[in-house]
Amino acid sequence: MAMSTDPADSCGPEKFRLFQNDDFEADWVKVGERAFGRVYKVKLKLWRETCAVKRFSASVSGTSSYRRMIEEVSKTGKIKFNYIVSVYGVCSEPPAVVMEYMSSGSLDALLTTHDLMWPKKFLMIHEVTMGMNFLHSMSPPLLHLNLKPANILLDHHLHVKISDFGLIKWEEFSNNTEFIEHLTVRGNLSYIPPETFTQSCDPPGPKYDVYSFSIVMWEILTQKKAYPGANMMTVLMKVSSGKRPSVEKIPDDQPQECEALVDIMQRCWQQDSSDRPPFSDTVRETEALSELLKIPDILQPCKDKSHKLPSNAPRGFKRDPRTRSFDSGEDNSENSIIKFLSKKDFGSFKKSLRKEDISEVYGENYSLLHYTVAAGDTEAVETVLGLGAAVDSQNMSGYTPLIIAALHKLYDICALLVKNGANVNLGDNDRWTALHFAAQNGDDRIARLLLEHAAEPVPKEKDGWTPLHLAAQNGHENMVRILLPRTPMANDQEKDGRTALHMASTYGHLGIVKLLLNKGADPNKVENAGCHALHLAAEEGHFRVVRLLLESGVEVNRADNRSYSALHWASLKGHTSTCRLLLTWGADPNLRTFNGWTPLHLVALKGHPLLVPLLEEHQARVDERGENGWTPLHLACHHGQQEVVTKLLTVGANPNLAEDRGWTPLHLASHGGCFPSVLELISRGAQVNAQNGSQATPLHLAAAVGSTPIVEALLLNGAWPDLRDARGCTARELAQRGSKDEVLQVLDSKSPG
Repeated sequence: MAMSTDPADSCGPEKFRLFQNDDFEADWVKVGERAFGRVYKVKLKLWRETCAVKRFSASVSGTSSYRRMIEEVSKTGKIKFNYIVSVYGVCSEPPAVVMEYMSSGSLDALLTTHDLMWPKKFLMIHEVTMGMNFLHSMSPPLLHLNLKPANILLDHHLHVKISDFGLIKWEEFSNNTEFIEHLTVRGNLSYIPPETFTQSCDPPGPKYDVYSFSIVMWEILTQKKAYPGANMMTVLMKVSSGKRPSVEKIPDDQPQECEALVDIMQRCWQQDSSDRPPFSDTVRETEALSELLKIPDILQPCKDKSHKLPSNAPRGFKRDPRTRSFDSGEDNSENSIIKFLSKKDFGSFKKSLRKEDISEVYGENYSLLHYTVAAGDTEAVETVLGLGAAVDSQNMSGYTPLIIAALHKLYDICALLVKNGANVNLGDNDRWTALHFAAQNGDDRIARLLLEHAAEPVPKEKDGWTPLHLAAQNGHENMVRILLPRTPMANDQEKDGRTALHMASTYGHLGIVKLLLNKGADPNKVENAGCHALHLAAEEGHFRVVRLLLESGVEVNRADNRSYSALHWASLKGHTSTCRLLLTWGADPNLRTFNGWTPLHLVALKGHPLLVPLLEEHQARVDERGENGWTPLHLACHHGQQEVVTKLLTVGANPNLAEDRGWTPLHLASHGGCFPSVLELISRGAQVNAQNGSQATPLHLAAAVGSTPIVEALLLNGAWPDLRDARGCTARELAQRGSKDEVLQVLDSKSPG
């Protein structure tokens, strides 16, 4: 595949592009490896944003399959939707696909490392239906044929996006067996519908994906693998005979609404494909169920995991601490005393309880007291304590019975444990105390109980988080009111330098921001990345928090370590009201980042037309040059931001300024195929015969990429077709080399001969 040699052909996320190796920073970080090759996290030089590069192995690149895959990727790269991973382009050296970077990895990995709360499970299932409904609504429907948790990716807020769709083509296989074997090698065996195992030659239809989705639903609900360890023949026999994964594997703590979700799942895995509902129906049902359970996105950790999300989680996000319900596990399946607890048969438990049971140690070093506390019966706990149970026993993760009680919001049991001498300041292996968990849960009563019994009000866990950090982040205003009077300093910083004010500002908790500022929290305190609270609130568009911080005396033009001001962040994200507020309070619209970008550059890059006149009205310089001499108009033309181009020209942007290598905005718009912008530039006096450093005119560039309407527009407005570039080529010769037949016809029709 031929690649452009001009640096202006580097890509942006808004258009499908052709890349070369020099477009990327040198630091490639491997984030995954599969049969096809490796996935890297890399940064594009021009727009300073991280993307994912799927680099193909030597055995794949150069094959017909690779070439066909690249063709398919170039088609899917035009698909843009909230629940679909965006493909930005392809690269020939190295052979790779460049796509949106999903910072939280795959759903497959998340299901094995975290306990999801039920609202999050419902929301993820709904978001998968949103993405699949979009693909199937295309004409003709775009089939995935590869839907599984590994191809469901998660952004930094743990929202779902579907990837790797449209790459498997039924017609490329000679028979069903070859098709199934290919899918099995890719790890798709569990997601293949029963009709595929028959001798029918019918190609898969949309209901194939519906069946795959049903197995994905089951794996989300249970957080287990369907048919674990089964070989191909076993799965084939089970699925063909109508057997499906057991719904009994769904945890017992399921909400009532889960019954409706299970009904959807069972309809989606019907043996007869015609009985399965289309995604257009499913998406409405899952939306209604998700709304019923809608609460803030919070995760529960597995028992053997730490309490925080991975480092690529949302900035400052601590996961919900509640663990799985305790079960007896295989080792204890015959232990009647534990079985009574799991069934909440407390009468039989008390009758069967013997003194020697108290000292028994179970899996992961849990004591009987741990299990009794988790079961939630105060009298049973009192009985176990009365027989001499160690009140501060710790499991392998360091959890004490008091921590377990705090996790499950069991106030009466907490009070009983404290009365029996529980150490309220004893932390787990990560130094989380019971007060940390109470603060994150927003449990006022337990927090007061602990503090009244000498709990340290500002203990720091291993990363420096205090209970105040957790309460501020999660929006528990009453908890902040309880903790603040007992907190000597409201400016305690965790390991990344963030204070409680940073947390509250990031998540827009206005009442907590007020409380912290009144207590003396410093609005100009910066975290390790150089951000103060205003940067974080402005980036998220929390208008009222921004206003409160400004009124408190925050430095409006302070730059973070990336040299971004709060106005840069608000402009990048398109928060018009927040930008207006910042400008009113004296934000400088011409501050430059290390790359020379002003807020107006970022507006042009991301396509926020309403901000152009607002910034210009506050004296933003519309022709300011950034990195490589690019003005905002260059960026808008390069990234196809048509509305921004119009707004910039309306406020006086110069259409004839050339960047460092001689490219004018018209060169970029012509090369990028943005016809409306070309017309707008020409109407504003853009020079149609301007030559860049390679002596190429806009006509050369439009002819080379085969943009017939732009070629016609340039010719009608005085473009000279006989000009030659630095290689001695005319526009016609470039079109001929690229087999751009329509362009050739237009150029020949305008030829004097």
